[in-house]
Amino acid sequence: MIRSLLLAGLFMVSGTLFSQNLKKVSYKDGVQKLNGLVTSNAGKKLPGVLILPAWMGIDDEAKAAAIELEKQGYIAFIADIYGEGNIPTDYPSAGKAAGSYKQNFEAYQKRISLALEELKKNGANPEKIAVIGYCFGGSGALEAARGKLPVVGVVSIHGGLAKDPARVNDAISAKILVEHPADDESVKPEDYVQLVNEMNDGKADWQIITYANSKHTFTNPESKDYNPVMAKRAWDHTLMFLKEILK
Repeated sequence: MIRSLLLAGLFMVSGTLFSQNLKKVSYKDGVQKLNGLVTSNAGKKLPGVLILPAWMGIDDEAKAAAIELEKQGYIAFIADIYGEGNIPTDYPSAGKAAGSYKQNFEAYQKRISLALEELKKNGANPEKIAVIGYCFGGSGALEAARGKLPVVGVVSIHGGLAKDPARVNDAISAKILVEHPADDESVKPEDYVQLVNEMNDGKADWQIITYANSKHTFTNPESKDYNPVMAKRAWDHTLMFLKEILK
């Protein structure tokens, strides 16, 4: 319970704590400038975790996760998927921006790949890297596995599970953990079934944990759907999974 309280408390402090513990890293996709964040232990040759934020872009949930992961001995890098000048300002614009990357999954995979390179440049052991993502970022975590990006495993936290049925199921080497809220209205039952079939067809090492009495953004203390008990369990499951595959 202490960790849960600490994680929630990080959301209530000013941006000063985040700015002291996270360093801005600018990189590019062609001419598009991207601005990620890396933890203060960059350069120490440690296992790395790439964090893919939710649909509004880099937020406090992603920053709090990065700081906690640093305490666990990981270099964490928060990816900028949208790029400078393209950060959504409201839910409609976020839905449009996230939707465009879900449709153009190759562009999404490229942005994730570029962020992975930055994580490596900041000291992460290239043989011990995982991806975790929230919401839109959870969809991205699955895309990292589908795209055969060089990661050991991925964690999708209340992410979208759907994939265009026209896309062929392929082999998946990354280990997969899906943390799924039972009452997530954004995920259709057929999406869940399709993902299971995809994982089985790909002969993946996968698991799905479903959290009772939990709606879509159950892990975010700033959300009305926040479920502190289930959020703590999900975070503990994330840490257990990362320890297994990275240490």
